[in-house]
Amino acid sequence: MCARPDAFNMSAMSLPPKTPSVGNGPRVETIPEGDDRARLMCPDCGFIHYENPKMIVGAVARWDDRILLCRRAIAPRLGYWTLPAGYLELNEAPEEGARREAWEEAYAKIEITSLLAVYDIPRLSQVQLIYRARLIDESVKPGAESQAVALFEWGEIPWSEIAFPTVRWALRHDRELGDTEIFTPRTNPQGETDLT
Repeated sequence: MCARPDAFNMSAMSLPPKTPSVGNGPRVETIPEGDDRARLMCPDCGFIHYENPKMIVGAVARWDDRILLCRRAIAPRLGYWTLPAGYLELNEAPEEGARREAWEEAYAKIEITSLLAVYDIPRLSQVQLIYRARLIDESVKPGAESQAVALFEWGEIPWSEIAFPTVRWALRHDRELGDTEIFTPRTNPQGETDLT
């Protein structure tokens, strides 16, 4: 028999532990009453395990006219260039996550200036929040998830070695805006809704 759902860590949306006193937790896929899609549920206590999209946060970070890119040291797309970006952690604000990712991947300290874009990748259940940012200084070096980091001028960007379509989108959207400070955040380019 499961413990009551309110005994679980609902703020983290975690599955209940598998212990004799708790049972096996959500293990039956069914459509809960009042819902319109199948979810994992615990048949003993009714706990519903909601799986939600993953949030990705990152930044187009500049030093003057140069843009910070990181060569990936991890899969997927090992060896390809990307923006400093990654999964938002639990209990972390998106801007804080973008700053953390820049530090983890390039030891880069950044100042977020605005939200550049919101991209949705339904095939991967991802929502990506990409910010515009200024590097506080140009001293960057590879973090654990980067083989190399570099500051590229627009004409030097290795376009054929860019890891993901959303990186190309963000770079192009940032360039289109130039010095514009007030703008509507960009979204997926027309016809490019389920790539990456």
